[in-house]
Amino acid sequence: MPELPEVETVRLRLAPAVVGRRLEQVEIRDSRLTRPEDPLVVAAELLGERVAALERRGKYLIFRFESGRGLLVHLRMTGGFRLAAGNGLPDDPYVRAVVTLDDGSDVAYRDVRRFGTWQLLEPHEVEPFLRARLGEEPLGRRFTARALGERLAGRRAPVKAALLDQRTIAGMGNIYVDEALWRARIHPLRPGGQLDRDEIKRLHRAVRRALEAGLARQGATIRNYATPDGEAGAMQHEFKVYGRAGEPCPRCGTPIEKTRAGGRGTRYCPNCQR
Repeated sequence: MPELPEVETVRLRLAPAVVGRRLEQVEIRDSRLTRPEDPLVVAAELLGERVAALERRGKYLIFRFESGRGLLVHLRMTGGFRLAAGNGLPDDPYVRAVVTLDDGSDVAYRDVRRFGTWQLLEPHEVEPFLRARLGEEPLGRRFTARALGERLAGRRAPVKAALLDQRTIAGMGNIYVDEALWRARIHPLRPGGQLDRDEIKRLHRAVRRALEAGLARQGATIRNYATPDGEAGAMQHEFKVYGRAGEPCPRCGTPIEKTRAGGRGTRYCPNCQR
């Protein structure tokens, strides 16, 4: 599933092509994309809207329109956008929606597994929707070690599960949580509420460093993720523990082990993360 670095990379690549543009044609080909809303109704509502900004909160892309409404797009497992500058899009059975902009270019949304969602919200609905589902942005100023400690205080769940909870930190997923815990030298099954002050500080710093590394490398391409230009990310070549079970830890050489935490496959170093 695309996480913060992947979604932010998509935003950065897509924004120059869509901000300031009006939606001239909207075709939603998959009813699952907008359910329970009728895709024909959503397409008609989008027609004529002009994009004022393209933002990101957690794993959501937010198309802010001049009308004040917002289209919230969650890529889920395999969603993504592709750009075509006026010369049409290649045949692709996984394209679920196509938007033609007022400069003649096309923006396609493709999704192999069909789990992605589009939600068109009225101006007064956008912020309450996001606040109810998302914690602090981990690369923002308000995400401090103290704020992280407050979110983890009293949590009996494994710290891995707590970090996957989007109300704890917005945008973290299986990949970057594993990477952050390795950087912080914290075992993924430690109860979140048992971390001491020094461990919280290490974890806060590690979360930022793991995400910054992912952003610098345009995200990680493991199966389907690509930028709107069709380029692959490179973070998969820099993983310390994710996907490396049985391989030597890059810090101490101990074989990486795999367990389950919060229902997710989890990789860690049994020596560095005791």
